[in-house]
Amino acid sequence: MVNIRNLDPSASPLDYYGAELRRFREAAGLNQKQLGAAVFCTGSLIGQIETAHKVPTREFSERVDVALETEGAFSRLIGLVLRSQLPSWFQPYADMEARATFLSTYQCQLVYGLLQTEEYARAVLGVRSEGDLDAKVAARLDRQRILARDEPPLLWVVLSEAVLHQEVGGREVMRNQLARLLDFTKDGWTQLQVLPFEVGQHPGQMGSFNLLRFDDDPDLVYTEDFVQGHMTADSRAFKEGALRYDHLKAAALSVKDSAALIARVMEERYGHQPEPDGRAVA
Repeated sequence: MVNIRNLDPSASPLDYYGAELRRFREAAGLNQKQLGAAVFCTGSLIGQIETAHKVPTREFSERVDVALETEGAFSRLIGLVLRSQLPSWFQPYADMEARATFLSTYQCQLVYGLLQTEEYARAVLGVRSEGDLDAKVAARLDRQRILARDEPPLLWVVLSEAVLHQEVGGREVMRNQLARLLDFTKDGWTQLQVLPFEVGQHPGQMGSFNLLRFDDDPDLVYTEDFVQGHMTADSRAFKEGALRYDHLKAAALSVKDSAALIARVMEERYGHQPEPDGRAVA
């Protein structure tokens, strides 16, 4: 059944995307089923996207650009659509994160969003998630595109050892997540250190925080509570955050030793272990 619904293109990026998809499709003389066949999906999905009931993916957008010869219109628009799926209080931070030239983060509970696998992100976001979980996961993964630039931001990550042991999504998800962290340790743009349990009390016990540096904008400190995020360019706050971060880096394992610890936890805690009958399970 064809989905027909009048959209207000100014209501949201998703509504605008849907209205534009319908406009371009009709201009090409295609119905929803025909366009779906051209981009390898169902006509029903085309209808859901045109009526803003479904969030499109970047891959879908690229295929539509080819099928409708839009010169990249939907590939450009999808970034705005996915950004709009982030919590409203988080969007200003995501904008600044994408502009930063140097990102420093201390994470005491979870892997930093830019380093998460899709499965790990889905497990985290699925704990308490209203709305389209697929869209929220896609939005988080889309943030990671800044690390694929020709000149990505320099990223320094300090993780509490607790992050490695907190099982999120199951053992296989954690194994794949730690394997991805090891991949990042080979990336010259990313430095990753683990703060071991044996350190005891440390300056990060107040919680996770991020420091953002820019070429032309004031430096920022970002923190979160269970309700929303807090971002400030106050120079005293940034100085305090930078001092705490320097202490955390000094107390953490070296980049090389951190990689060795991640690999050890990955194998010992999340590796393949035999069942009583001798079969290996993940």
